[in-house]
Amino acid sequence: MSRPTALPSSPEPVDERRRSVPPGDRERAENALRPARLRLSDLIRLGGYGLRSRPLRAVLSALGIAIGIAAMIAVVGISASSHADLDRKLAKLGTDMLTVSPGRTMFGRPATLPDESVAMIRRIGPVRSATATGVVGNVHAYRNDRIPAAQTGGLSVVAAKLDLLTTVGAELGQGVWINAATERYPAVVLGATAAERLGDGPTVYIGGRSWVVVGVLRKVTLAPELDTSVIMGWPAATTYLAFDGHPTTVYTRSTESQVEAVREVLAATADPSAPNEVDVSRPSDVLSLRRATNATFTSLLLGLGSVALLVGGIGVANTMVISVLERRSEIGLRRALGATKGQVRTQFVAESLLLSLIGGAAGALLGFLVTGTYATTQQWPTVVPLWVLAGGVGATVLIGAVAGLYPAIRASRLAPTEALAAT
Repeated sequence: MSRPTALPSSPEPVDERRRSVPPGDRERAENALRPARLRLSDLIRLGGYGLRSRPLRAVLSALGIAIGIAAMIAVVGISASSHADLDRKLAKLGTDMLTVSPGRTMFGRPATLPDESVAMIRRIGPVRSATATGVVGNVHAYRNDRIPAAQTGGLSVVAAKLDLLTTVGAELGQGVWINAATERYPAVVLGATAAERLGDGPTVYIGGRSWVVVGVLRKVTLAPELDTSVIMGWPAATTYLAFDGHPTTVYTRSTESQVEAVREVLAATADPSAPNEVDVSRPSDVLSLRRATNATFTSLLLGLGSVALLVGGIGVANTMVISVLERRSEIGLRRALGATKGQVRTQFVAESLLLSLIGGAAGALLGFLVTGTYATTQQWPTVVPLWVLAGGVGATVLIGAVAGLYPAIRASRLAPTEALAAT
């Protein structure tokens, strides 16, 4: 009886066969099946290709975005330029100026400010400049020595610090201002009204001597009391007219946002021993008006910017949706060749970002040029806030990315057979 033949061995399990493959070959095989990662340079080229393949649509879409951003920047820029011109005019009305003067003592007598009050006020942090005038008592100015003493013309004689002109924003109509040399000698500058009443002679008569007229001021909007004043140097008033040296009006210019805070400490700073004997002017009503216009301008900016960015975002989204519908065959072919959903999604987002960036940058440049041209014709300062330019471009890119996300997801969900069958 023959012996039975041995049965063939069972086939090697699949895991055993994989184990028999060398590890290096197995790793290379697995890497070959993984989708390749797109580098940044690949994304830029891929996104650019999508725009170059349909240049007319890309140009028109970018132009629509650019016009929207340019309109926003131009309106904001023109408003900012107009606002800067208004600020410049309002600044001439003294929105940041306060005055300090002596009040009354507790017994009802006229108080005096300390000689060092101006120096102490200058130490206040937000105070940008401080100067003073002092009325020279019992002295009047006349055209000549033959005018009766009673005919004073309502003019006052005041001593002034050298920086008075710049602090109060006064301008010379003719001649020069008192300087470090002439402040010690009999030389005066006449206010606009004082010049009219004293005539155009080269000298005026004050305190028993002739004083040379070296200049005439234009009307001073912020300090109208100077219009009827005959102004001389502080040392000259002390030497020739026995001026006591006490300031009667201190003019201060402060940081506009800190005007109220400065006002709270001015009295105590000017005369620490008797702050209740110091009078401080209240802030100008123009300051409140200026702040109201700033708030209105901010609201206008936000409204215009939101509308323009919304229009630009809708334009990008519309362009990308149409692009997906037109390029179904291309999407299907790419999917059939192995492109993953993520790669297709990334491609369309990259195209949306490039389109938004090009349109936003072109719109920012166009808006800046329009603003500069219009502001120049109106003789305004050209003001386009940098954050508006950067924010316009940045927000456009951000909205473009969000707007392009939906069509990108839609494109990535197209099955290869469905996309190719639609051609």
